[in-house]
Amino acid sequence: MSTYNAEAWLEKVIWGFSVQTEQDFEIIIADDGSGPATKELLDRLAPQLPMPLVHVWQEDNGFQKTQILNKAIVASKSDYLIFTDGDCIPRADFVATHLNRREQGCFLSGGYFKLPMATSQAITKEDILQQNCFNVAWLKQNGLGNVKTSKLTASGFKARLLNAITPTKATWNGHNASAYKSELVAVNGFDTQMQYGGEDRELGERLFNKGLKSKQIRYSAICVHLDHARGYVNDAAWQKNNAIRKYTKDHKVVKTLTGIENL
Repeated sequence: MSTYNAEAWLEKVIWGFSVQTEQDFEIIIADDGSGPATKELLDRLAPQLPMPLVHVWQEDNGFQKTQILNKAIVASKSDYLIFTDGDCIPRADFVATHLNRREQGCFLSGGYFKLPMATSQAITKEDILQQNCFNVAWLKQNGLGNVKTSKLTASGFKARLLNAITPTKATWNGHNASAYKSELVAVNGFDTQMQYGGEDRELGERLFNKGLKSKQIRYSAICVHLDHARGYVNDAAWQKNNAIRKYTKDHKVVKTLTGIENL
């Protein structure tokens, strides 16, 4: 999971992973240059967790998420990797859902349920451990407005049906996606030329070019997104990234020239 100077949100996310129904995994924090407070948080939490907590850090050089994610891929010990962000609290069955749905020659594509700031701030450690933050009634009592909540309430056949009929494409979404490590290494990971804006999608587009298919798990692998500002968004980065994505599409690029092998 990626993070940058967001200790309050990161702690909530880690507590979410601490109570997963599937516990045989490692948590890798892909830290894009946070200050010492993040390391202090991780040092405090690590002894309290039932799974290993690995901190992969690089110096702050602006938005370099693609680079730190490649470093995290290299550091990982598992053959299957789940990607999310340090602002997305996973429901207790999040990891199990990804593992149960994994498939060779395929990557999984999930989404998130977006929370307003007031609700994001109201969530405590206890609310995460007891899964209150996935309960619609509790969320509405704590600032959630009148929005569609089918992502949180669908299960079983209904969830599978919604996964099948949703008009949303099954793209690589950095907050909720997974694939075999070997497939990610084969395409040389993320393109480190890219900053914020479609950098996750571009990886998925190269996986498609390699011949992988994608599977929609939008209504099955659930996480709630904590609100925050996005000071790293800029038009120049979007234009550059869009040009790279167009090149990837037009030339059916599979392996980026600026990825894991160039760290």
